[in-house]
Parts: sequence; C-alpha cells; structure tokens
Amino acid sequence: MNDVSSFEASHERNESESRYSSMQKSELEALAVSAIREHRRLLAADEAVYEEWNRGTADPSVSSAVLKSLQDEHLARQKKSEAQQEELSEIIDALGYVPDVPLDGEE
Repeated sequence: MNDVSSFEASHERNESESRYSSMQKSELEALAVSAIREHRRLLAADEAVYEEWNRGTADPSVSSAVLKSLQDEHLARQKKSEAQQEELSEIIDALGYVPDVPLDGEE
C-alpha cells in the first residue's frame, strides 16, 4: 500500500512541477504573491474559527452540537489550508525563492 501512495505522491509532484516549470518567472512570482496572500487569509480565518471553538469549549452554555460544528469547520479548514500550503510550496520551489509580500496595509 505504501508503495502505491508513494508513487501517487511522486506522480502528483511531477505533474505540478511540469505545470509550473513552463511558466515565466514573472508569472510564477505573481502566482506566488497571490498564493502567499491567500495563505495568510486562510490562516487568519482558521484562527478565528479555532478561537471561537476554544471559547465555546470553555462556555457551558454552548451546546455540544455547536461545538461539534465548530470542530468540524476547524478540521475542514485545516485540510484546505494544508492543500493550499502544498501548492504554495510547489510554486515557490519552481520560482526558486520566496518573494517579498508586504502585510496588508503596508503597501
């Protein structure tokens, strides 16, 4: 089983590398900047859901259904962030460096 998943991961990585390796540096940099901003946005949203979940666990008036919903939302967001982070990593690998991206409001 492990050999199959290793093969699939390698195959997916090769597809991504070929997808990004044909792009111009300027296109890759714009894509990387966009992906970095998206990653920051996802992290901030994930943190907000996590904090709400933490507050809910400390509040006995919050129902278990609400807590379960917040937990499920948090886990789903983690998976989405992980996938986006992997794509960002592939873009940066193809680009060869991490471009400077000012924080929002610092431009």
